[in-house]
Amino acid sequence: MSDPDQSLFEPLTLPCGITLKNRISKSAMSDSLGDGTGHPTAAQIRLYERWAEGGAGLSIIGEVQADPGFAEKPGNLVLNHNSDLARFHDLTRRGTANGMHLWPQLGHAGAMAYPPISNPKGPSALDLPGLAASAMTADEIAALPAQFAQTAKLAQSAGFTGVQVHAAHGFLLSQFLSPLFNRREDGYGGSIENRMRLLLEVIDAVRNALGPDMPIAVKLNATDQLEGGLGQEDALTVAAALDATGIDLLDISGGTYFPGAKSASDSGGKGPYFLDFAKRARQVTRKPLMATGGFKTLAQASDAVSSGTVDMVGLARALALEPGLPALWQQGKMPEPAFPRFQDPPEGGVTAWYTMCLTAIGENGPAPDTAKLDEAIAIYEARDRTRTDIWRRTFG
Repeated sequence: MSDPDQSLFEPLTLPCGITLKNRISKSAMSDSLGDGTGHPTAAQIRLYERWAEGGAGLSIIGEVQADPGFAEKPGNLVLNHNSDLARFHDLTRRGTANGMHLWPQLGHAGAMAYPPISNPKGPSALDLPGLAASAMTADEIAALPAQFAQTAKLAQSAGFTGVQVHAAHGFLLSQFLSPLFNRREDGYGGSIENRMRLLLEVIDAVRNALGPDMPIAVKLNATDQLEGGLGQEDALTVAAALDATGIDLLDISGGTYFPGAKSASDSGGKGPYFLDFAKRARQVTRKPLMATGGFKTLAQASDAVSSGTVDMVGLARALALEPGLPALWQQGKMPEPAFPRFQDPPEGGVTAWYTMCLTAIGENGPAPDTAKLDEAIAIYEARDRTRTDIWRRTFG
């Protein structure tokens, strides 16, 4: 590997044969900028264009749904047989400028679907503080691989250049992996081999739909960071199983949006969160590895790649602060973005503030005030209410 400061800017060829221009990805984030009917807005299109102009090799759109009945938020995009693909073409055209790859994250929130627009369902029935869900039937589970595959195929038709299967952060496929969420007694529950069965079926269906030449990534938790959830040993078993599948990139992350769970990204930590697990995963899979979470400086990102720990780094909040960060890093102009420090933020305040940063980028507006988290929450929640009304009128 060359000088660490340039290692991030070397191309990466994936197993399917496509080449990413560098080792930096804009990781999936829920930007809440969909229009409420499952289609992109002008602000969302401009946001992804800004990231394309900013120099990363890959950008991933968070939580693109096949089934609007299980969305994470009413600002999610939806790709199914009712979608107007023409409205996605401007997004993919502008979001793939400057050699950028643009992939949707194929999502299904399951038990953590947004209650105002959903009747949440997961692997097993749950009745917990802040989270209630019924159990999926065997027939509903059997239908899921085809749903993911249909959305992947539509993404291909819409001009996306790859897909990511979301099996992290407590959403449906992550719920099946977790012994906390998954208490089934059939072939999808019990052992980790059974709990990962659905994920493997989804990957096979998506690969069959896309053919051999379009990249597929999987986002996997190193740990749920939740008592009783997926731990590192089971996660390593999943990583080893993924080595035998047709995926092209394993994106390692962690944590969950389970109500009340601590978020690593809100902790103010100073470094990447999941590189130790990535080193262990390197021993059980030959797939290219990416780590997402906690990268705040050029030195951290460069070292992760130049050391061989991972092949790519995923940046999220850093690119909400400065969408042009990869190009600035390559030019040696900005080694470290200015991350704000929030003292005793209200619940949801940090997430709302960063979401408003994304809105500001897409609307070419000013960044939100770090001293006004309550205001950010109010704007965020008001927009969700508006999108919820539109979603209900659109999808019932």
